Amino acid sequence: MNVSLQNIDKVSALLTVKLEKADYQEKVDKSLKKLRQKAQVPGFRPGMVPMSLVKKMYGKSVIAEEVNKALSEAVYKYIQDNNVSILGEPLPNEDKQPDIDFDTMEEFEFLFDIALAPEFKAEVSTKDKVDYYLIDVTEDMVNNQVKAYTQRNGKYEQVDVYEDNDMLKGLLAELDENGNTKEGGIQVEAAVMMPSYMKNDEQKAIFANAKVNDVLVFNPYTAWDGNAAELSSLLKIDKEEAAEMKSNFSYQVEEVTRFVAGELTQEIFDQVCGKDVVKTEEEFRAKVKEVIANQFVADTDYKFLIDARKMLMEKVGKLEFPDALLKRIMRMNNQDKDEKFVEDNYDKSIEELTWHLIKEQLVKANDIKVEQEDVVNMAKEATRAQFAQYGMMSVPEDLLENYAKEMLKKKESVEGLVNRVVETKLASALKSQVTLENKTISAEEFNKMFE
Repeated sequence: MNVSLQNIDKVSALLTVKLEKADYQEKVDKSLKKLRQKAQVPGFRPGMVPMSLVKKMYGKSVIAEEVNKALSEAVYKYIQDNNVSILGEPLPNEDKQPDIDFDTMEEFEFLFDIALAPEFKAEVSTKDKVDYYLIDVTEDMVNNQVKAYTQRNGKYEQVDVYEDNDMLKGLLAELDENGNTKEGGIQVEAAVMMPSYMKNDEQKAIFANAKVNDVLVFNPYTAWDGNAAELSSLLKIDKEEAAEMKSNFSYQVEEVTRFVAGELTQEIFDQVCGKDVVKTEEEFRAKVKEVIANQFVADTDYKFLIDARKMLMEKVGKLEFPDALLKRIMRMNNQDKDEKFVEDNYDKSIEELTWHLIKEQLVKANDIKVEQEDVVNMAKEATRAQFAQYGMMSVPEDLLENYAKEMLKKKESVEGLVNRVVETKLASALKSQVTLENKTISAEEFNKMFE
């Protein structure tokens, strides 16, 4: 066997593999012997079929299979042993490849086009400045989160006077043009309404400070801006009829119900933060602020990597790629797409490939490795963040482990977690090597950067 590599230019090469009969014959013989043991041919007992007949039946396909195995092993062993940095897969040469005939030939020559990765150096230093955004955790954010916690332990109470966001229950009756209860008109007992959801402010104002037993006159069609679904639900009629219902209605208030948030108690502190972790409202609010800030870290690191990527790609500059070869690979990987797809998406794929190569160098230079423990911990962090969105800051370890195990059962989840581990470690490494331009901004300003 002989394998050689001839550079065509800086980013492409021709790989030649020459196979002799000795390179594959032993494996061919072994395969044929196994087939002879299994072959079932009329007139012969199992295992007693003449080898000449077995060769006649299976020889060509076995030779082709073993040659291809030897060829594949030779190509990838050469690439690995010689540290050839290739892009994509070796492609059969379309111009110089000799014809192959497994019936008559014993020696074979295979030629492959190889796309080589461009040579460049990706490195950073303190001379490189990258923006790092610190999201300001405001008192409003803390207040809203604390409010969400207290609402969990809240309750509904009956009150005498309506305020915004209260819920009303009463008798709803259609009126005629003279303002009297319409004979045969629509009446709904125990009709429930929340005036704060009305679209029309004038209609909404009719209910301000309403008391139990008050009788109010309003127009549902105007109140809900003719929304047929809302009117149908309130008046208990179908949508077609509701769309034409423009009468005034009287509403006799029977009940006013208000949601009252719970008090901040040690029970809430324990539910959110864990048993006896905090004891006072001040400590609780500080903990809430810390958790909100931690939730932003992943987002700010993500933005840092985007900005670091831009800086690095500008430093590295435009790299030379074997465009014709890479387009062939792209067409091969997207056989259901036409030529226009390749042309339209090639530049973007080169941009992503450039960043991939830069990232590869940085990961190697910083000795970044992904261990199983890293992936499990990232799965737990993803689960913890998910629970935090629902206000659970203290999640039992066994629950985190169970959720993590479920995530690790899915291949796509594992790939995503591995990538997140790499990017997290890379962001951490780069932050210590470049000069960070810290900028404190609001969450709204930060989110606008991604619009």
